[in-house]
Amino acid sequence: MKFPAHPRIAIVGSGAVGCYYGGRLAQHGNEVHFLMRSDYEQVKERGLEIRSHLGDFTLSQVNCHRSTAEIGPCDLVIIAMKATANEVLLELLPPLLKEKTMILTLQNGLGCDDFLARHFGSERVLGGLCFVCINRIAPGVIHHIAQGQIALGEHSGAPQARTEALATELRRCGIDCKVEASLIAARWKKLVWNIPFNGLSIAAGGKDTAEILADAVLDKRVRDLMREIIETAGRLGHAIPLSLIDDMIERTRTMAGYKPSSLIDFLAGSEVELEAIWGEPVRRAKEAGIEMPLVESLYQELKERIAGR
Repeated sequence: MKFPAHPRIAIVGSGAVGCYYGGRLAQHGNEVHFLMRSDYEQVKERGLEIRSHLGDFTLSQVNCHRSTAEIGPCDLVIIAMKATANEVLLELLPPLLKEKTMILTLQNGLGCDDFLARHFGSERVLGGLCFVCINRIAPGVIHHIAQGQIALGEHSGAPQARTEALATELRRCGIDCKVEASLIAARWKKLVWNIPFNGLSIAAGGKDTAEILADAVLDKRVRDLMREIIETAGRLGHAIPLSLIDDMIERTRTMAGYKPSSLIDFLAGSEVELEAIWGEPVRRAKEAGIEMPLVESLYQELKERIAGR
């Protein structure tokens, strides 16, 4: 399954992540079609605006659609919707697929790649881990605050020629991209940041990343959670250096007062990706006979916070 020279691309989940990365691909000449619901009218009329520390740009004309049937078969489908809505993909994806369509999920946590592989075939599925500070600040307006790298991997195993070709195209479009030897190892690596910062932002009562790191008790809790995740990943065969803890914390300090996406969802009354980010790692560890007491405690705190919202 090759990555074509002039791909037809669909974005499923046109929130901050989908609009930013889809916008970059369209900015550099790709044919990109966005499945849009809430922002459809505004984007159809005014286009898509990206405010970025790398330079602002506007797409005055956007291929936006209300259904995947309107879009039709594509070469690449990028999924950027929340993992909480994965069941709807069983209806959304079939109109977009042809024999050699690739599916790239940019979703958080564990299990999304497996879900897609189970229903649509492992040979189609790639995963991308987005290390980016980004928010949707108004209909059709995306604020790219910092970072932006995608770590790319194959669900079926080692990188292929198409993996490298897609990474090359992403880089051509101004998106920092690296190819991972193991997608599942890369997912555990991202959990090292997502579990503590997304979780504590809610559990600590709505604190942003700067407030978390300014609190000595929370700073220690971040580090302890990170260590437990890294040690668990290692016992599962996914080696991650402990030096990543200091590296991630220092990079987080450059984000200033960033509100993680789970906190934004929580405050908006939207579904939080509780199971994909916190529940699934705990379950997978237990299946291997490994306890994650710190992560499991945070998981239970978040359950209570969400239930009492």
